[in-house]
Amino acid sequence: MKSKMTKKIGAEQQYLNLLEDILKNGKFKDDRTKTGTKSLFGRQLRYDLSEGFPLLTTKKVFLKGIIYELLWFLRGESNIKYLVDNGVHIWDEWPYKYYKQKNKGKKILTQEEYVEKVKKDKKFAKKWADLGPVYGVQWRHWKRQGKKEVDQIKTVIEDIKKTPFSRRLIVTAWNPGEIDDIVKREGLPPCHTLFQFYVNDGKLSVQLYQRSADSFLGVPFNIASYALLLMMIAQVTNLKPGEFIHTFGDVHIYSNHIKQVKEQLKRKPKKLPRIKINPKVKDISKFRFEDFILEDYDPYPPIKAPVAV
Repeated sequence: MKSKMTKKIGAEQQYLNLLEDILKNGKFKDDRTKTGTKSLFGRQLRYDLSEGFPLLTTKKVFLKGIIYELLWFLRGESNIKYLVDNGVHIWDEWPYKYYKQKNKGKKILTQEEYVEKVKKDKKFAKKWADLGPVYGVQWRHWKRQGKKEVDQIKTVIEDIKKTPFSRRLIVTAWNPGEIDDIVKREGLPPCHTLFQFYVNDGKLSVQLYQRSADSFLGVPFNIASYALLLMMIAQVTNLKPGEFIHTFGDVHIYSNHIKQVKEQLKRKPKKLPRIKINPKVKDISKFRFEDFILEDYDPYPPIKAPVAV
């Protein structure tokens, strides 16, 4: 018998199929936020970057926030002031929650007033806008007792250049010794915990392991962010971008996102956009927001949903 060729599933359709899988097969499960989720364990998506930049078209995604957040990670920072100063508010809820808890019995600023004070008052921002040793700190300033910090991003780039055949091209954000410090500040322990690079035939690929994945709000950000990080590191190591492989642990839809997910699933994916990166930048720490240009992006309107904090 002749084997039938299986039709390749498009990048965005993979993601939509994952949403359908969770709706159909996910089990209701309690969670830290007390919102409740439909949850599955252990799934994987793959994106070939030669086919386009995997920015969802079935709802408009906030690319400005994705770029500034990634640059924030790469700066090795944990204070949201950099994001706030650049009009990005995707992390506001977590330090604001910490600020409220530590100021019970006092006059509490509204979240809008809090954000404005973070923007204008450096002393206030230093005290109340820090998330603890989250992603960027672990990527660029991993602490070793009595020894020099480890800059994992710098190290992995050097290793890709020197030993591209290595099976140790890994960056991890999950530092067990500092998880409690993050939680104490109402920060969120790293959800996207570890990523590994792989070089073959002049192409650089990366696989991410994500322990916890908010499929509707968070995962579209994660897909675009790691695809962009792959493109940036490929550029500074003189390689071509290959695949972004996204591996999940607990992948879920919050109970108050189900209506929005069903709305999104009614939409048919459009052609993926392209993103151009300034070819002159060869140092991972030198990228700026203006170095990225998105082309041919024609998404459906955004779909709003509450963030579970």
